[in-house]
Amino acid sequence: MLETVLIVLALIIAVGVGAIIVLLVKPRPAPVDHAAEQRVAELKSQVQAMGELLANAQSRLQQTVNQQLETVSARLGESMQNSTKHTADHLQQLHARLAVIDSAQKNITDLASTVSSLQKVFDNKQRRGAFGEGRMQSIVADGLPKGAYEFQYTLSSGVRPDCCIFMPDKRSLVIDSKFPLEAATALEKAGTEDERTQAARQLRHDLGKHIDDIAKKYLIRGETQDIAFMFVPSESLFAELHDQFDDVCQKGYRSGVIIVSPSLLMLAIQVVQQIQKDARMREAADKVLTEVRALVDDVERLRDRVYNLDKHFGQANVDIKQIVTSADKIMGRGEKIRHVEFDGDTQPSAEILPGPGARRLEAGE
Repeated sequence: MLETVLIVLALIIAVGVGAIIVLLVKPRPAPVDHAAEQRVAELKSQVQAMGELLANAQSRLQQTVNQQLETVSARLGESMQNSTKHTADHLQQLHARLAVIDSAQKNITDLASTVSSLQKVFDNKQRRGAFGEGRMQSIVADGLPKGAYEFQYTLSSGVRPDCCIFMPDKRSLVIDSKFPLEAATALEKAGTEDERTQAARQLRHDLGKHIDDIAKKYLIRGETQDIAFMFVPSESLFAELHDQFDDVCQKGYRSGVIIVSPSLLMLAIQVVQQIQKDARMREAADKVLTEVRALVDDVERLRDRVYNLDKHFGQANVDIKQIVTSADKIMGRGEKIRHVEFDGDTQPSAEILPGPGARRLEAGE
């Protein structure tokens, strides 16, 4: 508002000055009028005062405008600096998020490659068997000591199961890791209800046949245990079998073939480990009893020797007491002898006998 007033005032003053200048340059009549000259002089002084006032107003206006421009420039610079900083921060966050997205994309690519490799493994029957067998071997090797199991052990019938665990009763526990996965994969990929029904029928048939093969080849009376394990290398597949094919699992139980997942196999290995440990303890029980008997005999002999030593210490104490008594008597007699006083005018006591060969001299001898 102040700036507007100053501008208007400056314009008015400029118009007045222009009018005065026009009047001054206008031709005057030749006659000299002192009053007019005086008025002109006054008018010049007023114009000069107005010029000075205009100059001061212009100076103040320029100063105000400069201050406002500096303030606006400072605010604009600060705003641009903040905007630049915020833009840089947003760009940095954007770069970080892009890096995370790139990393996630790389992980997804690696995972896809891994899944593809795993799919290739599962598509090949031989590789799939090696995968399940390798996982089973790692579980057994981690849970049991060497010598308690053997992979590809040959039974008396000539067959070679994937793993045999040697039990304390000399009968091996057989583990088979060749699970029929083709029908399970077909069941998972089935798109229609007919395909799913056909795949389920095929899986039920393959499982039943594999259970019969395990029971026929690996359950040998007197050589192996009454049960055998069929290892399934997937927890989800194991859960699906018990959920949708319970009849097959029951058939396995009746045939002596137990379907186990990796977690159940770990639990079974821990139980076997404890059984083997208990068997080793029972085998060592006779040795422990023999050592305990020998230890009891040593303790009895030690007790007898302590009793004898106590007797010796008791007899020694009696002997020492008698010696001390004799010494006390000797000391008492010595004290009595020491306190005897001999006087020339006193007749010796009759209690003191002269020694052999001693004779008292008579007067005059």
